[in-house]
Amino acid sequence: MYPVIQQQKLKVFTTCILFGVVIVAILYWYFGTEQGHAIRATGCNRQMARAQGINTSFCKVLALMISNGLVGLSGALYAQYQGAADVNMGRGAIVIGLAAVIIGDVLFGKMCAGKKLAFAYTLFSVIVGAIIYYLVLSIILWLKFPSDDLKLFSAIVVAIFLAIPYLKNKKKKSNKGAVTDE
Repeated sequence: MYPVIQQQKLKVFTTCILFGVVIVAILYWYFGTEQGHAIRATGCNRQMARAQGINTSFCKVLALMISNGLVGLSGALYAQYQGAADVNMGRGAIVIGLAAVIIGDVLFGKMCAGKKLAFAYTLFSVIVGAIIYYLVLSIILWLKFPSDDLKLFSAIVVAIFLAIPYLKNKKKKSNKGAVTDE
């Protein structure tokens, strides 16, 4: 019976990974179109996009529609996975999303910059960041830390990944100062 549960979890995990890859491919294709570029330009610099003749109000509403549609789709998949839906199911999702973006950017930000497929790499880095976040939380639970303190450990994980770029820059500056002093 135990191997059957393992196989079901493996199937669900594989399906989620494939679904994530398909969503990233669709988003990559869409944001490569003229309308997708307009949304990205609006997100980067609204005043400049407006100066280029882009209807920024429409682009903001369209971007919100896309993001809310993806959130709704994610919630539906999660409810399907759990077998039920509850009002409190999405509690903490903003922290998880923020952690995924931060971890993905910290670990893969330099690799993504300047590449031909930088946008696709950035989308995949967010997915990998979410996986790493959940792996760290799983390790914390595996080490038998109290589950009541999970929010504390979650905040510590995010703080550590936020501190990594700062510490790298500080180390680079101290190394440059040591080289120029000699």
